[in-house]
Amino acid sequence: MFFVDYASGVAQDFTGLRAFERARILDQIEEQLTEQPTQETRNKKLLPGLKPPWDQELPVWELRVGEHRVFYDVDDTARLVTVRAIRRKPPHATTEEIL
Repeated sequence: MFFVDYASGVAQDFTGLRAFERARILDQIEEQLTEQPTQETRNKKLLPGLKPPWDQELPVWELRVGEHRVFYDVDDTARLVTVRAIRRKPPHATTEEIL
């Protein structure tokens, strides 16, 4: 089992969300990232070559929760998932544009 940690900026990302959106995102983080955070699925994918605006353990992963994207990295040795950012992805926007 992996422990989920949140970077300091994520609290600010949550403040702009409605309560049901926060709950849905937190539920998906718990469900998708505590057991197999590095297994690609329909809603989880690796983002090779992405240069995010924060310090991270490479590579960066993305979890899709509706119109929101959760960006995270994984330290397999420490069994730690660090959520770095949560962003809303408008239609036709690229991942780089929302970061």
